[in-house]
Amino acid sequence: MKRMGTLRLLSDLSHFSGAARLRELLAGDPAVRVRCSPDGRHLLLLRPPGAPSPQLLVAVRGPGPELERAWPAGHPSPLDAFFLPWPTRPALVLVWESGLAEVWGAGVGPGWRLLRSTELCPGGGARVVAVAAPGGRLVWCEERQAGAEGWLGPPAAFSHCVCVRTLEPSGEAGTNLGRTHILLHHCPSFGLLASRKDLFLVPTTATWPGVGHILLIWRPGKGKVMVAAPCLGLSHSKSLHPGQGDTWDFRALLRGLPGLLSPMKPLTVHTWAPTPQGLLLLDFKGTVSLVQSHGGTRAVGTLQEAPVGLAGSAALGTFHGTLACVLGPTLELLDMGSGQLLERKVLSTDRVHLLAPPVPGMEDEEELETRGGLRLLSALGLFRVGWEAPQGLEVPSAEDLVFEEACEYYQRRSLRGAQLTPEELRHNSTFRAPQALASILQGHVSPSTLLTTLRAELRDYRALDQLKAHLVAGDDEEAGWTELAELEVARLLRTELVGDHLAQLNTVFQALPTAAWGAILRALQLQPDGKGRLKSHAPPDVWKKVLGGTSAGKEPPNGILPLFELLCQCLCRLEPGWLPPFVELAQQQGGPGWGSGGPGLPLYRRALAVLGEEGTRPEALELELLLGSGRPKAVLQAVGQLVQKEQWERALEAGLALSPSSPLLRNEIFKLLLAEFARHRRLDAYLPLLCRLCPPDLAPAELLLLLRTHLPDDSEPPTPFPEPGTKPPLTVGLLKALLERTGAQGRPSGPVLSLYEDILWDPGTPPPTPPRGPVTTLQASDHPGLEAWASPGQGFCVTDTG
Repeated sequence: MKRMGTLRLLSDLSHFSGAARLRELLAGDPAVRVRCSPDGRHLLLLRPPGAPSPQLLVAVRGPGPELERAWPAGHPSPLDAFFLPWPTRPALVLVWESGLAEVWGAGVGPGWRLLRSTELCPGGGARVVAVAAPGGRLVWCEERQAGAEGWLGPPAAFSHCVCVRTLEPSGEAGTNLGRTHILLHHCPSFGLLASRKDLFLVPTTATWPGVGHILLIWRPGKGKVMVAAPCLGLSHSKSLHPGQGDTWDFRALLRGLPGLLSPMKPLTVHTWAPTPQGLLLLDFKGTVSLVQSHGGTRAVGTLQEAPVGLAGSAALGTFHGTLACVLGPTLELLDMGSGQLLERKVLSTDRVHLLAPPVPGMEDEEELETRGGLRLLSALGLFRVGWEAPQGLEVPSAEDLVFEEACEYYQRRSLRGAQLTPEELRHNSTFRAPQALASILQGHVSPSTLLTTLRAELRDYRALDQLKAHLVAGDDEEAGWTELAELEVARLLRTELVGDHLAQLNTVFQALPTAAWGAILRALQLQPDGKGRLKSHAPPDVWKKVLGGTSAGKEPPNGILPLFELLCQCLCRLEPGWLPPFVELAQQQGGPGWGSGGPGLPLYRRALAVLGEEGTRPEALELELLLGSGRPKAVLQAVGQLVQKEQWERALEAGLALSPSSPLLRNEIFKLLLAEFARHRRLDAYLPLLCRLCPPDLAPAELLLLLRTHLPDDSEPPTPFPEPGTKPPLTVGLLKALLERTGAQGRPSGPVLSLYEDILWDPGTPPPTPPRGPVTTLQASDHPGLEAWASPGQGFCVTDTG
């Protein structure tokens, strides 16, 4: 059910001292400034200079003294006033344009009393144009006359400087003022706005237009200053420790930051508002943006109505991820994440002030009750705006929520058609996890036992929160992002990698692949073995999660890759040479059906799909994946590619690398290479390797028949020597080694099985010489074909063997 934004009256102001005067100032002067004390009990109202008396009113809720001050004509009233976050007693500081500063305190004696008075600009000739009090410091922007610092004719646009002094309590009625430190020299006129941790220096109407698009963020706790240009999307960080003597010349600072001085129009901002998340700004189009502490800017949302001129009042604040904007008599609530308008209310008055929330740890019991909302102050009273559940909505117990969520979870994973119910989970002993969690929530497990169980997880969450805080602060961002990515991958590996979890893992790998792969290395405990292979000591459950994927023929949803494909893609980007060893290791680790949750593609095919379509893949990686797959078709495909590229040694080594348990595959590779050996002589240099690949059970007759099948057809009769320019034919000398290999198992003792086996065996002594017959003289004329070989008058002697 939809939640509702509610306005609840906290007080009609009758509980405050001087309630009548408080209502009068709130209703009568729209330009009055309203501040709230850190404990939430005191309200400070300051009217602008020239306003009728009283110009200052401090009201307190409950018992306590009020403070009312008025300055007669001719005596200027304070430029601004702030409460100081002193835990011992209420205190405030008043600052005049002349540089006079007064510190007032209550609780020491009756009423408020002046504790300290000092001059911020003791040299004279300076004018304070803006002031803020972040934490225990007083920061002001003063305009100095030319030559006050020995300037050599600086332009009037850069005649200001920003200074800081510390303000600390001392004893019961004392105040310690630190030395004055100059943060910025030669800067334009800046407005100062402070949150609890940061100080924002924003351009004003008096700022020189050439730098009117630039603002600065000083982070005292980090010792840094951020120079940001929201309209350009640029920000730069510089070190700034006033206590260590750091100071910056504004003009030199900008000259060292490229891109910031691009010609841009000044920022047109109607209202600024510091918040814990950063600085909110509302422009004249009704768009609200957030300038974060690290200098980045993002749009929050757009209001239904835009402010009309500078005269219209507006106030901005945040609570629980919600932006509250009061524009005239209208209150709009927007979601900080999406910018969606959540609720719009019309108020009965257009003079509403948003109060800053109390400082944590200093609020009283009444303020604790209003946590989680935002306080609005008007002459009608003090209100709280927040989210509340509608009346009549029954909130389920924690135990019921456990079983309802478990029911949805198990139903998604169940293969049966029957619908699971929470009652079935309560009494069925099969589902033990929700019952254990429910017993913990019911208090059946002691707090000490529960803390022991969750200690490691709580430590991880605490470390993660600290790391996020460092990242937000901008400390060592590169190492921080790396550590955050590693922690996020480790966390996701402990979950079920489906849906949003798998999408988050894909996002991490796309943004920070090196850090994400480092987390995978630790999770799988991957180590090289020194022989070009990988080994892993990870348990089977981890590998089962890594090798899980989609069913065969189904594409990943929305381009989201399963974890195995994601790792292959990451390796292709980082270390392509380790992809084949990783796939080979994964094939050794995989169990039945792990590759895709059922019958599906083998792992080497899934890795090839990551490399792209066939014909566009890197040839070296494709060959390695095919050879390391152990699949006969894949290995034969790889050997065929090697043969086409005439990489004979690699093809022979691929066959020899196969284990003796694959005799059929070795036999097929041998036949493939033997055919090439019969066709040409480019394999002659690798004949020893071919002999090693020859199957030992192959008979000589079978070898010769295989060779005869692949011998090239000759249309002309053979000649003793090849013609010049022709390829040399296969000779018996080349075949001798192969024929000896086929007969290496020993000559059979039975009858001769092959017509060619006798030539393989050496009987030790030559056969006897056949008997010679009578010699017959032949004349050359009897054989005309021999005339070319016989000399005149000479005949050939032949032996008649009968």
